[in-house]
Amino acid sequence: MDEFLAGIEQLAFVRGLKASFVAYPIVNALHIMSIGALLTSVMLMDFRIIGAFRSLPRAAFVALLRRTALGAFAGALVTGALVTGALLFSVRARGYAAMPIFLAKMTLILLAGVNFLVFMRRARGGDEPAGGAVTILAVLSLVLWTSVLFAGRFIGFLN
Repeated sequence: MDEFLAGIEQLAFVRGLKASFVAYPIVNALHIMSIGALLTSVMLMDFRIIGAFRSLPRAAFVALLRRTALGAFAGALVTGALVTGALLFSVRARGYAAMPIFLAKMTLILLAGVNFLVFMRRARGGDEPAGGAVTILAVLSLVLWTSVLFAGRFIGFLN
């Protein structure tokens, strides 16, 4: 595995990314933007389910944010994970793969994604009353996505 990861680090475009004064910060900013869009939509939806923003109609608000969050999740998966995340990983593949905080972040993303899929199945139409399983899933979502965010920031400071 170490040879495979070392090979990733030696790819021409990865070496170019490392050497560029501009490219790496742009990739990093795009990664943060995609995650930010996801977290904003998911957290607003979760807060509404828990009981915040009571002046806004729950069903319409949750339905809108569910669609927005699904789109942001797809966007974050494609751009945040498969493009920018992979590029950020590639510059220090061996180092990141060995970091427990990186592995924790990947696990948290997986758990948050599964939680979101379960939520999507449970909250059809967005008109269920707050409480019960949907509220628990919303609280779990807030905890998981916040943990993903913190884990990601720790990666930058622990390498």
